[in-house]
Amino acid sequence: MKKWCLAVPVASLFMLFMLWFKVMKDPVHENSLASLLTYNTTNPLEWINSGAPPAVQNPENGSKVLSARTIISSLFAPRNISNEEQQALQTWNHLKHLLGNAQVLPNAIDAIQEAGVAWNSLIASLEEERLASGNGSFHRKGKEKQCPHFLSKMNSTGLDNNGFKLQVPCGLTQGSSITIIGFPSGLLGNFRIDLTGEPLPGEPDPPIILHYNVRLHGDKITEDPVIVQNTWTIAHDWGEEDRCPSPDSEKNKKVDELEQCNKMVGKDDNRVLATSRHSNGSRKVGTEGIQMTVDGKHITSFAFRESLEPWLVSEVRVSGDIKLVSVVAGGLPTSEDIDHIIDLEALISSPLPSPRPLDLFIVAVRFFVGLVSIGFPPFSVQYWLLKIAILHKNQMVNEELWNEAQTYRDIQLMPFVDYYSLITWKTVAICIFGTEVASAKYVMKTDDDSFVRVDEVLASLTRINATRGLLYGLINSDSHPHRNPDSKWYISQQEWADDNYPPWAHGPGYVVSRDIAKAVYKKHKKGHLKMFKLEDVAMGIWIADMKKGGLEVRYEKEERIFNEGCRDSYVVAHYQGPREMLCLWQKLQETKEARCCGE
Repeated sequence: MKKWCLAVPVASLFMLFMLWFKVMKDPVHENSLASLLTYNTTNPLEWINSGAPPAVQNPENGSKVLSARTIISSLFAPRNISNEEQQALQTWNHLKHLLGNAQVLPNAIDAIQEAGVAWNSLIASLEEERLASGNGSFHRKGKEKQCPHFLSKMNSTGLDNNGFKLQVPCGLTQGSSITIIGFPSGLLGNFRIDLTGEPLPGEPDPPIILHYNVRLHGDKITEDPVIVQNTWTIAHDWGEEDRCPSPDSEKNKKVDELEQCNKMVGKDDNRVLATSRHSNGSRKVGTEGIQMTVDGKHITSFAFRESLEPWLVSEVRVSGDIKLVSVVAGGLPTSEDIDHIIDLEALISSPLPSPRPLDLFIVAVRFFVGLVSIGFPPFSVQYWLLKIAILHKNQMVNEELWNEAQTYRDIQLMPFVDYYSLITWKTVAICIFGTEVASAKYVMKTDDDSFVRVDEVLASLTRINATRGLLYGLINSDSHPHRNPDSKWYISQQEWADDNYPPWAHGPGYVVSRDIAKAVYKKHKKGHLKMFKLEDVAMGIWIADMKKGGLEVRYEKEERIFNEGCRDSYVVAHYQGPREMLCLWQKLQETKEARCCGE
């Protein structure tokens, strides 16, 4: 009887699974516009063989792996790109020096090698399209190449010894969900769901961002029902298992305030054994990991692991003793339909002003394709907004980024693939563009989910009246490294030996004066810039080093910069999705006051 206690929440007679992905807070996702739902007319579901777990790479495949040196050199090789198209690459060649420090940050070498493959594929695709079009410029591909917001397949059939896969063209992002409906089948009723990424050339198997394995009759460790969650890469093999129920109750930590394993799983409780012919899934919001719900009940949570982020997912694979009824993926990062944008010319970025220097240069760090980046009211002084976008392992995403960059002319592409641990490189790129390409008195770094009142930022800078040695933002002058290895912000003694950090400003929005940004670039070019994976702390470390060298530093704390959400009278509101930004903008226009949205 006990073995079937897990069957109800995990594999009831008619079951529905809901995996809810949430990278940043999006409390108004439920109200998404119907116009965003673009139905894919192609069949994204294909049958595959579901063999054993990925094996270690066969030695004969080693010769297929491209030389790292060859891949990296191709990033900076001359390309057949017009001057207009080169505008998206103005920072690119300035970042050659990153290669010399690639061993310092986690995932850095992989990010550069993967970027070489992605860049070659993108250029080849664009060249093929250019030749096919019969002219010298790249044009936007047809709608069949766009990223759909919604995918579905109904009336599927049993798996038996085969597997099933759903291709996710442009990865997963905030609010993305995957729903799987099916009947348990077979003698054992065991099944697995894998979220996989893109393999590199020469690699036989893709990385597994999430391995979700339901074993109703136990395994080698236990005879009781168990859910096993894990990750796999060819470089590091299987990671540490998250088991539900956990053999160690103290390891049942929380992810997004939800337990990694619901305590009802595996309990001999007749109330749990009550079955129904139809089960309904419910959505769970997560900022730290993946949530699984069955029949409205939270079952498990799985924290994102370093370098295996949800936007890398390219396929959903299902295999085992389950007869599928339908598979639905929603809330996916989607392409813009430029043909339906009203007054497109008004959205295209103006050229950099010359020769007058900018009062403020603003850069929003982009993490996902298809997101609104920043909002602000109009004002009379000169400013310029730029978005930093990173290459993706998925070619379709890179094509979308390229199209967006050429359409709006406000994106700079970076010569590496995106990893959370490499945000510091983006900060270096911001300083390079703000001083070497643009000529700005101040450089502001913000995030793509921050709403910035630029007029208030500039009013504060005018009041402060400091053009040298300035760090303006939400200053933290009493912080310590996280020494817990389970922390997202874990810092080892080797990375930072001191017990305290120097003063630094929180990443959702801070400003440095031109001399600081210029010094960052010069130190980077000479190879003297200390790389640190927490970018906002890194800027504080760099400024502290400049202070030791004789720079008179002025730290200006702005209490109206909120790094967690929005409060009235804000200057910067963080964790704001596109819909919240539109709401904040509307409130500014109507009330002329900084009022937050929501209840």
